[in-house]
Amino acid sequence: MSDQIYFFDTTLRDGEQCPGASMNLREKLEVARQMERLGMDVIEAGFPCISDGDFEAVHTIAREIKKCRIAGLARCVKADIEAAAKALEPAGERARIHIFLATSKLHMQFKLKKAESEILRMAAEGVSYAKQFVQDVEFSPEDASRTDLDFLTKVVETVIDAGATTVNIPDTVGYTTPDEFYRIIRHLKENVPNIGKAVISVHCHNDLGLAVANSLAAVRAGARQVEGTINGIGERAGNVALEEVIMALRTRAGQFGDVTDNINTKEIVRTSRIVARMSGMQVQRSKAIVGENAFAHSSGIHQHGILNCRETYEVMDPQAVGWGATELPLTKHSGRAAVKSRLEQLGHVLTEEEVNTVFERFKKVGDSKKFVYDDDLSAIVDDSLHASTGLWELDFLQFVAGSHARPTATVGLLKEGKKFEDSSTGNGAVDAVIKAIERITRRKGTLKGYSVNAASEGKDALGEVTVHVDFGQPKPIVGKGASTDVIEASARAYLNAVNRSIRMENMPQPNNLDAGTI
Repeated sequence: MSDQIYFFDTTLRDGEQCPGASMNLREKLEVARQMERLGMDVIEAGFPCISDGDFEAVHTIAREIKKCRIAGLARCVKADIEAAAKALEPAGERARIHIFLATSKLHMQFKLKKAESEILRMAAEGVSYAKQFVQDVEFSPEDASRTDLDFLTKVVETVIDAGATTVNIPDTVGYTTPDEFYRIIRHLKENVPNIGKAVISVHCHNDLGLAVANSLAAVRAGARQVEGTINGIGERAGNVALEEVIMALRTRAGQFGDVTDNINTKEIVRTSRIVARMSGMQVQRSKAIVGENAFAHSSGIHQHGILNCRETYEVMDPQAVGWGATELPLTKHSGRAAVKSRLEQLGHVLTEEEVNTVFERFKKVGDSKKFVYDDDLSAIVDDSLHASTGLWELDFLQFVAGSHARPTATVGLLKEGKKFEDSSTGNGAVDAVIKAIERITRRKGTLKGYSVNAASEGKDALGEVTVHVDFGQPKPIVGKGASTDVIEASARAYLNAVNRSIRMENMPQPNNLDAGTI
């Protein structure tokens, strides 16, 4: 009989903790909807007790997503568990409370300052309390890969007795190796008497570049849930890239037994692009599976081989993960109904007012390029809806630049129906534009990151600009903008960051949680 492998996506929780990867509610919901189309089994939507924003995100995703289990993270603290349960209420029987508690000697001695007996008691009480709210409880012994194996065995047995349905074994700091992790999982399978009552999960970080190898070793040892993120985003060196694990299991099925999963692999590339756009964390060109060069062949020998037989230099079909699948592009002559239909096909759930806003922007973009591709349209959605909800809007932009001209920009902004205009010089056109915006908005930031990516192919492709700006707030603000003119896209991106910074000041600040995370 085949074994089911469950995939648990934590892009919206662990992935978002990556500096510069912050997402707002609309962006998180967009990612969650795509995860549903991908066939993800569990979506960890956030850490409800950490802030009102995280609580709202978990609650909204629990209400809107119908096919996936929705998880909320909590420490072994009643207040955390209660917050998670409240946020997850709309998910009903699909709700999962995910509790974590450190178990390694290092963490117990220097962070928690508690003995093993106290850890066992807290773990059992936390799981038992969570079971009063939901039937599906997952427990994670933080820093499990550096935990004494005999004690880890006791912890796992204890939490299963208390009602845990999934026990996750995290390699919290990316320290373990494949052989060692295999032995840990096999030891638990063979020495925990009640292990048959729970699913063993693994959650690997990539500090030594071994997250995928460790996850696959765990599957071989008997783990049946893999946790990670799309594109491998996350704290430090990131989490395991789920798309790599999924395709390794599919491509080398004979190495892992008769395992199956629920993933629609043709949605992988689209999911990767949506996560990159929503998080502002771009994918490197050479990234496995989803990088632009993943199926590119420049060597003449390789090209000849591919033309004769794809398998000579490709171990998987690029169309199987979503490369090459495209719709006929729209043009400036396409009507509102056609645009709305394509938006729905792409998974954008918009109100009629939002469709109107996007359509107006679409017509303007259509005037400046021959075809509007699906990726262009997604960039237009992101850019337009940021602008429509912003405090400041771009009215017009003029700039002068050149090798023998001093870069100068004049910017016009709108706010509450009023027009504002100012000019500035700078070290290049983008710098001049940013300084003009800062003069108008009276909000100065430090540019920490700037990137430009083409949304689609062709010299008239929309340029997507992502900026990371430090306004003196807890974390840098991500701003995004799109236009066929890169300078205009830069202005839109920086203005988007300014608006987000203003909104951030009016939101309650996250709680100061010092208990760590898996």
